[in-house]
Amino acid sequence: MKKNIRGRERLKNITDEELREQRNKTEGKVYALSQHIFMSAHKARRVIDQIRGRSYEETVMLLELMPYRACYPILKLVYSAAANARHNLGFDEENLVISKAEVNESHTLKRLKPRARGRSYTIKRPTCHIRIVLKDTTFYKINRNELLLCLKKYA
Repeated sequence: MKKNIRGRERLKNITDEELREQRNKTEGKVYALSQHIFMSAHKARRVIDQIRGRSYEETVMLLELMPYRACYPILKLVYSAAANARHNLGFDEENLVISKAEVNESHTLKRLKPRARGRSYTIKRPTCHIRIVLKDTTFYKINRNELLLCLKKYA
């Protein structure tokens, strides 16, 4: 049984063949999902649209400088996805690109606010789910080269 070792030391215990098989299974994509964030999906989409398709380093820089409240949970999620890529599959953060970023509406919490003369108004607190998928660009270059070598071998 393997110990729970962090980072690259964990990857040293895995053979290259096992790591390659694991990377092929995920097709070079790693994701992170955050659920039930107390924020409107519309406000989160405003930030997500800015980072979609950008590199990891550029995304982190953008999110740290943007003035929106939605940036902090999204930044945590991008960090988490990059940590998953580094820890589970051994990808370098320099080669990661945000291939997919989506925001879905979740349930709305309904609360009552007391008002004058015994009345009450409802307060709606919307929540959302955010999913960010990172793709390793070198993974596709390597697989394309291997495919070309196989085609030349059998042609």
